[in-house]
Amino acid sequence: MTGLAFLIPIALLMGALGLAAFFWAMRSGQYDDMDGAANRILIDEEESE
Repeated sequence: MTGLAFLIPIALLMGALGLAAFFWAMRSGQYDDMDGAANRILIDEEESE
């Protein structure tokens, strides 16, 4: 039972840190252009020499 007294606060803290990291990524624009990187890999760019 004392193990739960340590594990539950640690789990809640880790969940809060994950949620904070997700909100930080949303605010900093990490998810703005989801299709751009996927389409960029398909574009065949010719090297100019």
